[in-house]
Amino acid sequence: MKRTEARELLMQLMFQMEVQKDFSDEATVKYLSMQEEKDPVQFEYIKEVSEAVRNHKDEIDALIEKFSKGWKLNRIAKIDLTVMRLSIAESYYLGDDKNTPVGASINEAVRLAKKYGSDDSGKFVNGILGEVSRNR
Repeated sequence: MKRTEARELLMQLMFQMEVQKDFSDEATVKYLSMQEEKDPVQFEYIKEVSEAVRNHKDEIDALIEKFSKGWKLNRIAKIDLTVMRLSIAESYYLGDDKNTPVGASINEAVRLAKKYGSDDSGKFVNGILGEVSRNR
């Protein structure tokens, strides 16, 4: 499994957690146990990023809301919100030695938003994450 595939799996996990309003460790373990391919390096990445989202969700959501200019979190599409949470967590909350470069994380977030979101998701996600990166 490549990092891109792991990120997509992580996005699906985080989306499921958002829909079910269950951000527990148990939900992560249950979801990962259902995956067939076991790549220890990528599964560790998935665990670390999902933990970072869970531990810093309020801070991450505050950043998204601050730079979404008039959009409340409940109005943002769940896919877009999930992708932005993932990107912010992997760029800023893993620890200096593990953080993903911001530009790479934004590019991956935009790719996921275009693949799973609406026609405007890529632009929306890119705009907010760009503002976060410039003003954080």
